[in-house]
Amino acid sequence: MNLKSELVNYARLCYKNRFLSTTEGNLSVRIDNKFFYTTPSNLSKCFIKITDVLKVDVQGTVIEGKRKLSTEFKMHKFIYRSRPDVHAIIHTHPVFVTAFACAGIALDKIVFPEVYIKIGKIPLAKYATPSTDEIPQSIAEYVNDVNVIMLENHGLVTFAKDLCEAYFLTEKVERIAEITFYARMLGGEKELTSSQIKKLDLLKKH
Repeated sequence: MNLKSELVNYARLCYKNRFLSTTEGNLSVRIDNKFFYTTPSNLSKCFIKITDVLKVDVQGTVIEGKRKLSTEFKMHKFIYRSRPDVHAIIHTHPVFVTAFACAGIALDKIVFPEVYIKIGKIPLAKYATPSTDEIPQSIAEYVNDVNVIMLENHGLVTFAKDLCEAYFLTEKVERIAEITFYARMLGGEKELTSSQIKKLDLLKKH
């Protein structure tokens, strides 16, 4: 599957699994050091086709495609520039993650062993006006240390070596948020102890 087809596939999956609705969210993938494919503005991911995918340069100038570029590509540009190892970015508004983000609550407690090992803490970036340079500024303190950032009153952004990994990060974090929501209805999630965390740290080293 080529990169354009992958982008369309994961965009549709995000819509199908309710990580976004209507024309929300945007996805992108790095082609090389100079160019990227990205989903356009004002188009439901339910209906996206390969011909809708835009090719843009590092400045965000559209090289191929007839649709309009999302203004949120500014955030994508910033992440790609900050993280040469990142080749795919998915920005969505999953229900449970966004509910926590709107409540100003980060998912940064150490509760799930596998999450601590593979993802770490999930920070909440301070509110920033969408489509402006405030967004890159809000995530700057986290972008080099994590691959998942909650956006206050906004949603979620995940980034990884490819679209598959970025998508599964989105799916995983939404599941974490959902379980945490229900755990709090039952009295609150139980955090791992320092001794339990030390054992996990040893596993990280192997």
